[in-house]
Amino acid sequence: MAAVAPPLPPLRPTISPRARTQLALFAFAYLLYSAARWVTVGDLSSARAHADWIVHLEDHLGVADEASIQDALRGTWAIWVLNHLYLAAQLVVVPGALVFLYRRSRPLYERLRNTILATWLISIPVYAAFPVAPPRLAGIGLVDTISTQTGFAMDSKLTTSFYNQLAAVPSLHVGFAVAVGIAVAAAVRHPLAKALALLWGPTIGLAVVATGNHFVFDIAAGLVASGLGYAAGRIVSGAPLRRTGVPTLGPRLCEA
Repeated sequence: MAAVAPPLPPLRPTISPRARTQLALFAFAYLLYSAARWVTVGDLSSARAHADWIVHLEDHLGVADEASIQDALRGTWAIWVLNHLYLAAQLVVVPGALVFLYRRSRPLYERLRNTILATWLISIPVYAAFPVAPPRLAGIGLVDTISTQTGFAMDSKLTTSFYNQLAAVPSLHVGFAVAVGIAVAAAVRHPLAKALALLWGPTIGLAVVATGNHFVFDIAAGLVASGLGYAAGRIVSGAPLRRTGVPTLGPRLCEA
């Protein structure tokens, strides 16, 4: 009788100790950041007053385009796509980009990681000192398209127990999307892949406005916060802001 080979053990994905350390670091940092945003939540009246100030500033500068953008996209397939991209941007794309860069380019991973961590630290005191109602809560006629079209209620009691609705400035959705796009573009070689990566930031910029979640002002603040986060991360790591021969995240981030 022929001998029967023993069954092979099931294949299990292995995670190196270093990777586990990185995962634990991010999980801990995100929990602290989320808790700080929740603790520093402001009152709605002050947040609406700050939103009114932003509206007047944008009117003065000629960039108060939130309502016209939402009206132009209302009822189209584009707003459906933007709703879902908004939901995926922070919860799926940011961690996915970090995992991709960890495997593809450790220097780029470390720069994006440090940028995100530093930007969180920079943003927390801003949320506490300057709560802002997003356009959908500012009483200016914009609709919460995510709640009405995706079934994900942005203002439900359960949802708001996990995040601060009034932490609209700076918009880290956009700041991180631009940083992710630049980092991924630096890591890939194909021109089309680079172009798609660089389009991620502007796409999320459109999404946050079209869905009624941010003003144009918030986008500018998010870019500034991420630029400062990149610079702070480089300083803390002891690396120069510019280094010959290594793709950089900062100069292009500041130019975006």
